[in-house]
Amino acid sequence: MLQKISRFWLRYIHPKLITLIGALGIGGLAVCLLILFVLAKLAEEVLEQESFAFDKSILLWIHSYANPSLDNLMLFITQLGNPTVVVILAGVTTLTLLWRRYRLEAMIFVLTCLGAFILNTGLKLFFSKVRPQLWKQLIVETSYSFPSGHALGSMVLYGSIAYLLATHYPKYSKIIYFIAVILIGTIGLSRLYLGVHWSTDIIAGYGVGFLWLTICLTMLKLQRLRQGQYN
Repeated sequence: MLQKISRFWLRYIHPKLITLIGALGIGGLAVCLLILFVLAKLAEEVLEQESFAFDKSILLWIHSYANPSLDNLMLFITQLGNPTVVVILAGVTTLTLLWRRYRLEAMIFVLTCLGAFILNTGLKLFFSKVRPQLWKQLIVETSYSFPSGHALGSMVLYGSIAYLLATHYPKYSKIIYFIAVILIGTIGLSRLYLGVHWSTDIIAGYGVGFLWLTICLTMLKLQRLRQGQYN
């Protein structure tokens, strides 16, 4: 029995595991496992309708710095994660990839964006968490709160674009990733400033988005490795 299990492991599981580790790296796997743990804890509390004490405190602290100039800035930043802007950017990116004949990248990019939309919609409906109402808000949101669609969508969209740009322009990879991190971070911050999300919504959105982005980029890397083997 042990010999059969050992043969099965060595023949089917071990090679795929080695390939996965090669594509992700030990650090990447560790980060994904940590994020999964945090998401599981958050999901458990949300399902039990438990409130996080720090959620309200963080929002009120951020709101204490509100002023007309910041209002305008945050309203502009949050629009970068709005569905209309996201769809336009995703469409332009897809057409650009097809025009440059990067068909594999285009296919994975479309899959990544569609998967993010499905995840966001499904999770919001599943958890049905109410949005915060701590002050008179500058914008009105009618969907559920958990997880943040802006956080999830920005992580996936701008993370994907940053990866593709950094892959084709490695000389500028550091500045590309730096801009992406700042952009994704400020979009999440804008949702807190505007009072339409709890901080745990943002954390969950980033976590789910990062995991889904990692899965899709790993698929892209594995497909590239496979194509390299057959070329």
